[in-house]
Amino acid sequence: MGAARIRRRGVAVCAALGASLLAAAGCGTSGGGHTEAKAPSPSKAHNDHQADKAALSWKFAHIADFNGELTDVAVLAEDDIWATGAENDGGYSPLLLHYDGDRWRRELLPDALGAGEGYPPTLEEAGDKTLWMRSVPRQEGVAQEDAEAPKWVQWDGTRWSPVPNPPPGAAAHLDAASRDDIWTLTGEQTAAHWDGTRWTTTRLPYRVADLAVAGPDDVWAVGSRSTGPGTETVHGEAYAQPASAHWDGTSWKPVDTPEARFEEPVPPEPGAGLNRVVALEGGEVRAYGINSFNHGEGEPEPQDQYIRLRRDGADWAAQDPAPGQCELRIPVGQDKGGLFLDGNWYLTDDNRCVKIKRQRLPLSTGARESSNQQLWLKEIHRVPGADAWIGAGKVEVMQSGDPFGAPVVVRLERG
Repeated sequence: MGAARIRRRGVAVCAALGASLLAAAGCGTSGGGHTEAKAPSPSKAHNDHQADKAALSWKFAHIADFNGELTDVAVLAEDDIWATGAENDGGYSPLLLHYDGDRWRRELLPDALGAGEGYPPTLEEAGDKTLWMRSVPRQEGVAQEDAEAPKWVQWDGTRWSPVPNPPPGAAAHLDAASRDDIWTLTGEQTAAHWDGTRWTTTRLPYRVADLAVAGPDDVWAVGSRSTGPGTETVHGEAYAQPASAHWDGTSWKPVDTPEARFEEPVPPEPGAGLNRVVALEGGEVRAYGINSFNHGEGEPEPQDQYIRLRRDGADWAAQDPAPGQCELRIPVGQDKGGLFLDGNWYLTDDNRCVKIKRQRLPLSTGARESSNQQLWLKEIHRVPGADAWIGAGKVEVMQSGDPFGAPVVVRLERG
């Protein structure tokens, strides 16, 4: 479960907005021959002060000593942080790291997880201080109905052991309101709910791509539909439309969702749908998607249309565009001052778009002064009970002859 109910999808971190308060020089001259400086305007002073307060940067908390990346992180406490990832050692070897407040250690993957098999496992916070880990089997070329079910283990503070009653089928990411109120998607049109005693599988009215828990008996799912208004056939195929559904404690109810269609001439193989839903603090729900088509089949081509919706009372409405580079980005975290967005941006509550700074790797890592470096974070999480944030991913080092990826854990620094 991601911070502030906003869940994973990686982020790339670069630089941040910063500003200094500069006085404007006056041009009047006194009898004594000196120039009198004018004070900055109150509005400019306020804006610059706000920019300083909003300045954000990621500082290295740990740089691993191997070539690879970290793919997930779970923050149970300031002195209890877990990360998974992979080492590029000629293959792609999954691994597990743990921070105990003293130092980072490489831990053995649990045998019950199928250690060393598949992709790096994911970390799932199944309620307060409850940590599960899920295997990610290799499924290339396997039909969904034939997909291998993931293995699940839990951490009890001392050791890893199999989850006694794991999610059913091909369950993926968990979204938990509490340890006794957990939801997960188990298929294109099915979801499962844990009530503290058992899992119950429910069927959704549409094909869904994402799910978010806004609160008890308040769950949203988004995806697409191929029947109903707006899906009239184009070029011999139904024109898929955005779809959403809501769980009210008893059943999934279809929710009217705005249609998205290209104007004539409609490009080949068009389709629209929602692929992300986000539940913010305070009960606000947002949904994200795209109206696209099969590019390269003809000219001229229209631009893809990005869908950005928010719940406005009882209806979906278009979101007000965010400024600058924040316009098309999706929230990945929320704190008391605004939203962390993918691509390493931050949107303040007063609607300013801030880029997040980052450090360069020390030369001791093998990164040269002339190298180009980018910090790509797969996951960020708030430290429980604190206004601190931890991220995990890699620094991609682009340099001639010896490019590499440095797995890193970073910590947010403000101001």
